[in-house]
Amino acid sequence: MAIKFTKYHGLGNDFILIDNRQQTEPCLSPEQAIKVCDRHFGVGADGVIFALPGQDGTDYTMRIFNSDGSEPEMCGNGIRCLGQFLTELERLDNKALALPHTYSIHTLAGLIKPELQPHGQVKVDMGEPRLLAGEIPTTLTGADDKVINQSLPVANQTWLVTCVSMGNPHCITFVEDVEAIPLETLGPHFEHHSAFPLRINTEFIQVIRPDYLKMRVWERGAGVTLACGTGACASLVAAVLTGQSDRQAVVELPGGGLKIEWSEADNRVYMTGPAEKVFEGQLT
Repeated sequence: MAIKFTKYHGLGNDFILIDNRQQTEPCLSPEQAIKVCDRHFGVGADGVIFALPGQDGTDYTMRIFNSDGSEPEMCGNGIRCLGQFLTELERLDNKALALPHTYSIHTLAGLIKPELQPHGQVKVDMGEPRLLAGEIPTTLTGADDKVINQSLPVANQTWLVTCVSMGNPHCITFVEDVEAIPLETLGPHFEHHSAFPLRINTEFIQVIRPDYLKMRVWERGAGVTLACGTGACASLVAAVLTGQSDRQAVVELPGGGLKIEWSEADNRVYMTGPAEKVFEGQLT
C-alpha cells in the first residue's frame, strides 16, 4: 500500500508529515519510522508526524515518532510544520481559510494552539513552563523544588544546569562559546544521565544580549538537530530564571532564529517562526 507524505522543515528541523485523519492510530510503526527517517536508505528526517482525528473537542491530534523510533510528548518545530500541513490538507478539501487561523491540537503534552500567520510564519501558544523537578522529571533535587543553576557532573566536568519542561524535558546550561561545545560527544552523556529517568533534551546557550541568545541542541531521540522549538522556549525561560535574558528574545539556532516570549501576563510561552514545505512523495 502506498502512503502519501509531505516533507516539511522548521529552521532545518525536518519532518515527514502524513495525513492520518482516517485512523486513530499512526499508520506506521516506530520501526517503520526509523527506516523512513534514515537519510541514506529512506526519505531522511528528524521524525515522522501523523495528523490524526481530534480528541476531547480539538481539531486534530498530533503524534510523532523520532528518528530512533521513540515518541516524544511534543515538538515545537514539528507542530509549526503540522499547522502548515493541515492548512494544505483543508484547502485540498475545499475549505476556505483566512489568515490568521488557529488550530487546536491534542498532543501528549496537552492542548497546543498553532496560529497560522501570513508569510509562512506560525505563532504557537506553547503553554506554561513546568519548573518543578517532579514535572521535568529529574532526581537532581526534591520533586517539589526547582532546578536552577544546579551542579551536574557530566563527562568529567561539572555543569550548572537549569531544567524546564515544555511538555517534554529540557536541561539548559549556559556557556561562553556555544560553537566550542563538542555536541556529538557530550549530547549522549546528558541524554542518558541517571538524573533524568525519561532521558533529556539538552540545550547549550550563549547569551549575546538580553534579547538575543545563541543555542545548540542535542535532542532526545534525534541527536544533533538544526533547531528545536520546545528547546528554544525552555532556554528563554531558563535565561529569565537565571537573570540573563529579557522575557522576549530571539533564540538563534543553527537553522535560523525563533521569536520567543514568556508572557508575564499569563505565564505562557509563545513561539513564532517559519515552517516550509520541501517536497511530496509516497512510501511503498
